[in-house]
Amino acid sequence: MKKETIVKKNLDLLDEFMKYAFDHPDILDDIPKDRSVVILPDRDPALERQNRKTLRQLKAKGQEAVVIKLSATRRKVSKVG
Repeated sequence: MKKETIVKKNLDLLDEFMKYAFDHPDILDDIPKDRSVVILPDRDPALERQNRKTLRQLKAKGQEAVVIKLSATRRKVSKVG
């Protein structure tokens, strides 16, 4: 998978997570400020593998991460202009 595709898909996952966090702000209290967040999508096995690889790299560096499993939705994105 191309790096550009990985970044785009992860930004989409982050968008979904932030929408959830906006409706449930208490969830952010469960994420320590000194941790990385790795989101594992349940409907994209290729991206999940890539993000698990990132998780292993963080662990190898001695860094801790919070893992969030997320069911991403497929939304239409409106184009303006």
